[in-house]
Formats: sequence, structure tokens, C-alpha cells
Amino acid sequence: MTDQTIDTISENDRPTRPALIKGFRCRCPKCGEGKLLHSYLKVNDSCSSCGQELFHHRADDGPAYLTILLVGHLLAPALHISYVQWRPDPLNMFLIFAFGCTALTLFLLPRMKGAVVAYQWARRMHGFETDR
Repeated sequence: MTDQTIDTISENDRPTRPALIKGFRCRCPKCGEGKLLHSYLKVNDSCSSCGQELFHHRADDGPAYLTILLVGHLLAPALHISYVQWRPDPLNMFLIFAFGCTALTLFLLPRMKGAVVAYQWARRMHGFETDR
């Protein structure tokens, strides 16, 4: 490989892990400064900081599936342990876990969407985009 080829590879490289972390923080996967989402789950057309186009990324149902998977795997063992250890009143247990499930889902859903969009950006998965 020539020096020009190596420079091109490193210039166009998009590391996945940093992009996922930025996306989970709901920030632009390129610069980490601009907001990735507006309202609750709408992807911005472009980054307000670096100008990276984001309108062509579509997460569809991926974030919902990931959120359900995570919430289920976190709360199912907690439900089992709390029932075996303390035997709470069923109504109290229902209220606590219903509130916990709702709160955790609302917290994780936009972050999962940000991570999915960031993964798509890092892997150049959707649409034509320009690096500005």
C-alpha cells in the first residue's frame, strides 16, 4: 500500500465503538456535539454542529426490539429475586415493576435509536451521504 492509500483509509474510517457511544448519548455520531434527535424519536436532518447529513438513516423497529430485550433481561431477574427474597404484596410488586418497566423503557428508547443510527452511520449502511 502506498502512503496515499493509507491516508485515504484512515481519513474515511468510521470507528464503530465511538460512534455507538456518541449515538447512545443522543449526539451526532461524527462530531459528538450536535443533537441527533429532536422531539422524542425524530432524527435531525443534519447535525447542527458539523453539518453531517442524518436524514437518510432509518432505525425502524430495531430500537424497540433492543429496548424490549434489555428491559426484559434486566427486570425479569429482579422480579424473580424480589419475589423469592421478600414475598411482597402482589399489588405493591405490580406497581413497582410497572413503574420501573415504563421508566426504563422511556429512558432507553431514544438512546437505542441513537445507537442504531450511529451504527448505520459508522458502517455506511443507508443512502448517499457527503462528508463535510
